[in-house]
Amino acid sequence: MTTAALTTTTTDPTDREPRVWFVTGASRGLGRAFAEAALAAGDRVVGAARDVGPLADLTAEYDGRFVALSLDVTDRDAVFRTVARAVAAFGRLDIVVNNAGVSLIGMIEEVTEEQARAHFDVNFFGALWVSQAVIPHLREQGSGHILQIGSMGSAVGFASTGLYSAAKAALDSVTGALAMEAAGFGVHVTLVQPGGYETALFTHGLTMTTEKEAYAPLRTELAQIWGESKDADPAKAAAVLLRVVDLPEPPRRIILGGAAFDMVAELDRARREEYTRWEALSREGD
Repeated sequence: MTTAALTTTTTDPTDREPRVWFVTGASRGLGRAFAEAALAAGDRVVGAARDVGPLADLTAEYDGRFVALSLDVTDRDAVFRTVARAVAAFGRLDIVVNNAGVSLIGMIEEVTEEQARAHFDVNFFGALWVSQAVIPHLREQGSGHILQIGSMGSAVGFASTGLYSAAKAALDSVTGALAMEAAGFGVHVTLVQPGGYETALFTHGLTMTTEKEAYAPLRTELAQIWGESKDADPAKAAAVLLRVVDLPEPPRRIILGGAAFDMVAELDRARREEYTRWEALSREGD
């Protein structure tokens, strides 16, 4: 869709009632930016996070329009209780942003079972539990929009971020299924695939494996690649997200960031070329 088309089909925020957002991982990074943008637009927000301390300023500034709730998304029962509290706070939910996430850096050989399971508990199962908890409310009211914060990295595995990409790829597949299942009830579902943004994902939310010396040359190569990248301001991602939720027919997936878009497009092109190169061999399997 062109920029012009997006502009003409976006709902004028002044022509609608304030919406209610439920944002996980709202205390910092993208989640914080999403919450701030929604509040600035006149909407109401329930911000969920393990540590709600950093949200005290939003509670004070937007008294009556912002509610902070403590939540560990890996606890399914706690997720359902917290979603019920969020609905009770403002009477409904309109936009749900599954943003809570962590990062695991390390080669596949180095990842422990505990690290792998803990990583999926947050990045995949946490989003799954929230989706399960909110969909009955959205289905009953016949409207709503779930935005799953995935990653441009879900398109392909990359050295040292394989578990992160795997969890986001699993979320990608579940999101596609959920979009089909929810469409008949008037509920939209969008997979959001951000590129690099200035967040705490690689500080507060980071787990590192115990490094094996055999991968030292590859780590040096990766450090050089990452050293050339520049992360963007999360507020820019939030501005795009506000445009997306104002669309009467929002996309089922959208990439955030020009560099991320170019990289995903190149990966898709390379994948199509490889499929084509081996098409004859593939067809022998019939």
